[in-house]
Amino acid sequence: MQTKHYRVLYRGKRVGDMPTEQVLANLVGLGLGEEQARRLLNSRSATLKRGLSRIQAEKYQQRLLAAGLEVEIEAEQEQLATAPAAPAEAPVAEPARFEAREPTRTPEQEAPTRKRVERIRFTGSGGEYFGIWIVNILLMMVTLGFYAPWAKVRNNQYFYGHTLIDGTSFQYLADPWVIFRGRLVAIGAVIVWVVVGELLPLLSLGLMLLFLLALPWIVIRSLKFHALNSAWRNIRFDFNASYSQAFMVLVVWPLLSLLTLLLLTPFSAWKSQQFMIDNARFGQMPFRFKASAGDYYLFFLKILGIVLGIVLVSALASSLVSPLLSIVVGMVGYLILFGFFMASLTNLAMNSTALGMHGFRSQLGKRRMVWIYFSNTFLIALTLGLFTPWAKVRMARYRAECTSVLVHGDLDGFIAAEHQHASAVGQELGDAFDLGVSFV
Repeated sequence: MQTKHYRVLYRGKRVGDMPTEQVLANLVGLGLGEEQARRLLNSRSATLKRGLSRIQAEKYQQRLLAAGLEVEIEAEQEQLATAPAAPAEAPVAEPARFEAREPTRTPEQEAPTRKRVERIRFTGSGGEYFGIWIVNILLMMVTLGFYAPWAKVRNNQYFYGHTLIDGTSFQYLADPWVIFRGRLVAIGAVIVWVVVGELLPLLSLGLMLLFLLALPWIVIRSLKFHALNSAWRNIRFDFNASYSQAFMVLVVWPLLSLLTLLLLTPFSAWKSQQFMIDNARFGQMPFRFKASAGDYYLFFLKILGIVLGIVLVSALASSLVSPLLSIVVGMVGYLILFGFFMASLTNLAMNSTALGMHGFRSQLGKRRMVWIYFSNTFLIALTLGLFTPWAKVRMARYRAECTSVLVHGDLDGFIAAEHQHASAVGQELGDAFDLGVSFV
């Protein structure tokens, strides 16, 4: 009995609205020459590979889908089962490098592709983290803050190490000495700006403009550094974005939002989230963001309704009871708004994110998030800050419990990109200017 073979076909369809240049870059990253990739994108039909087993064909389909191409798997005719593997009809030759990157599989791995839900688990405890937290605080006080890079690495290593997917924890690999050197550069830049501002105020405005122009580079380097030092199963994350993309997200869209009296705020938020996710990678596999601008406008309409409700209740409390009650209503309303905002925005972003053929699901409860924020804030204030470790662990555990990975096939099938070393300067400039840059 002859083994059944399959071929992978491209019919001219692409995934969503991924830009052509992005698809081209993804194909080049998979091993195609740039000219070959362009010919493929310009074609309406092509046989990319033939003579494959079902498992091999699905691997090709998964990688090409992540690159931005919709491809089909088709069984070959019986008489073609023993035909040479070279695609005689293909307008695009199959490069050897593309084949060489296919991972070898053991017989145990040659199982049918299956779908499953893999829940994320967090195994840390408040008491355990308290020991790390209090030591970090004391050492930062003794060293006048110079211990901060080591404290940051220890904190991240604890939370990464206790966050598990499929029984395997994440890794945080940053070198605190690299962060320390970057932080010194950031401190030096701040000192120069302050001194120049005192001596030459007009020149300080020029430095502010220079910083604004450098901001996109700072953010990109910050996100790249954080990504490259995050790993799962020894496969590092990565972040690749252009200066123009970052400039649009950080400067142009927020400015247009102000000029349109915040009417473009949902669109700006959507572009920002798209920038963060579409430029992120796990190994060589790019993440994809599937939400639309309309989803974000609907989300912000709900937020606006909550804000108007809080303002109305606060005004009634002030006029009918007491101005003091109005302040209390405002504080409680802020916690409600913040909890609803964080839960809804996280759910929207995670549920709209894909990694190859894998997806994500976030089911954060809005009322539960409001309660956690409210009770954590109350207990931190009541204990003069000593409850902070338990509050952080409590939130991390709840987020993990409500987040799942929708696995299609084998998680081990991802291919790691080459390990790169990114400068920590961008990361620490981001910290110094309190940009709040983080990786999604």
